[in-house]
Amino acid sequence: MKIIILGAGRVGYSVADSLVSEKNDITVIDTDAERLRDLEARFDLRGVVGNGIDPQVLAEAGARDTDLLIACAAQDETNLVCCKVAQLMFNIPTRIARVRSSGLELERNQALLGKEGFGVDRVICPEESLTRYIGKLVEYPEALQVREFAGGRACLVSVRARPGAPMVGMRIATMRETAPDVAMRIVAIYRRFPDEPDRFLPCDGATRVEPGDEVFVLSAREQIPQVLAALYHQNGHPARPVRRIMIAGGGRVGLRLARQLAQRGGFHIKVVEESAERCVALAAELPSDILVLQGDATDEDLLGDESIEEVDLFLALTDDDEDNIMASLLAKRMGASRVLALINRRTYADLMHGTQIDIALSPAQAMLGELLAYVRRGDVQAVHSLRRGVAEALEIVARGDRKNSRVVGRKVSEIHLPAEVHMGLIVRGLPEDGGEPPADAPPQVIIPRSHTVIESNDHVVFFLPHKRLVREVEKQFRVSATFF
Repeated sequence: MKIIILGAGRVGYSVADSLVSEKNDITVIDTDAERLRDLEARFDLRGVVGNGIDPQVLAEAGARDTDLLIACAAQDETNLVCCKVAQLMFNIPTRIARVRSSGLELERNQALLGKEGFGVDRVICPEESLTRYIGKLVEYPEALQVREFAGGRACLVSVRARPGAPMVGMRIATMRETAPDVAMRIVAIYRRFPDEPDRFLPCDGATRVEPGDEVFVLSAREQIPQVLAALYHQNGHPARPVRRIMIAGGGRVGLRLARQLAQRGGFHIKVVEESAERCVALAAELPSDILVLQGDATDEDLLGDESIEEVDLFLALTDDDEDNIMASLLAKRMGASRVLALINRRTYADLMHGTQIDIALSPAQAMLGELLAYVRRGDVQAVHSLRRGVAEALEIVARGDRKNSRVVGRKVSEIHLPAEVHMGLIVRGLPEDGGEPPADAPPQVIIPRSHTVIESNDHVVFFLPHKRLVREVEKQFRVSATFF
């Protein structure tokens, strides 16, 4: 695809990094020539210096034959106006705007977004994506990540297998025999070996889950607790539920998350913020039962005074990667049950993987899937970027019939997919218009076997250990007038 990215900041950089690796034709617009030179030196893309709301700058960037515009400059107003100019003057087919301040409110107001408004097809808000992502980790404290498909009816969950858990040490075939009624499928295992990164292990019936493995499992949403119990709960004892939470950093993400958790209720929340002025603003905006503390989250005395050893989840969410890493390592050493560090730089995230930091979270990875769904060919409903952009989980809808589709009306064993690709599950019975299904006919979550027949409108979820395999999956699901 030919793609224009407006803005070469953190979000623009991460988006360019991901999309360039997929052989897309990328042009980045920014007013900072030095930033663009740095991007051009690192990636195979073109930079255009200028203001993205200027039609001449957009024309120079190739807007006349562009497929997708991603406006992710620092100012919301710039992104919205850029989308409108792109619609009116260049008729760019798909326009996505990053909106920080009121993304959700704007997205609900279709009059503002539609053709008569700003001409935006999709609003993305990285802070909101992060908040949703972390909220799932609070709900399932055993998980390293939880990704949703089919409107949340199915999930991909990753968990670090612990010794003493019921299914750790078993072969996958034995697990199926032990729990035949649990709709789950292990689609990937990453195992640690000395002096090398975690290695991907293909999963078949003979594969054994060992302690310390990072296990990716696809399952129906309601069965996630059973999956986590099977791989994480030691000797039948569940993980301690998250009740006491400490948030280091009262910026946009910290504020959104504290507010969201307060609405859910049942949590004791403390927010640590270094700026006195920001602390006053936080105390005014947050409910009175959330304690706002002025201080440095890397201060051992402060953490000790606030009983860090009783904290179930410590979240380092400042804008400084180094502070987040140090605060998380210190909190873990002082007794916090689980720690999460927000890390923008990919090299830092890679270094922290497998250390005392339980979860090293990249803001870009949390929201990239929302963009990738527009880049994928075919009827792709959801995409989640995994393993720091190397792997991917993909939800794609089967369309057509046996005459014009390579998959509809065929058994799973008859579909030609690369050996490394795992078809994890099928969600059947979702309305084609994307609405809610009738209460008396809920959708089915099916774990496909070799004899399972794919039907039209099935939502099929795949795990791909390498992004290069995406095109092969898309090719199989493409409807063709000439295929018989």
